[in-house]
Amino acid sequence: MRQPSRLDLLQGTLDLLILRTLQTGPQHGWAISERIQQISQDVLRVNQGSLYPALHRLEHQGWIKADWGISELGRRARFYQLTATGRKQLELETETWARLTGAIGRVLEMA
Repeated sequence: MRQPSRLDLLQGTLDLLILRTLQTGPQHGWAISERIQQISQDVLRVNQGSLYPALHRLEHQGWIKADWGISELGRRARFYQLTATGRKQLELETETWARLTGAIGRVLEMA
């Protein structure tokens, strides 16, 4: 059964969260998911069925790139990092998000 406290992430929102998470440096998929969960204070959880297709999509778009490395647990993992194009896209997506949430906030505050 679904927990009502968990929020489903729209594709564009997930892309934005991944890009923002990678702004701090390269990370492997599991670490990206954990970081989003941690920063959101356990409200947002990104399951692997959503995360890895999003990572592949972002890589295909040229916004991130992946290289093989060794995780903190000593396992081989793909580490993702932002590209220059990804940094520009993050800036654009962040501006779009701010406009959208501002507009939604204004509608919710209507008297």
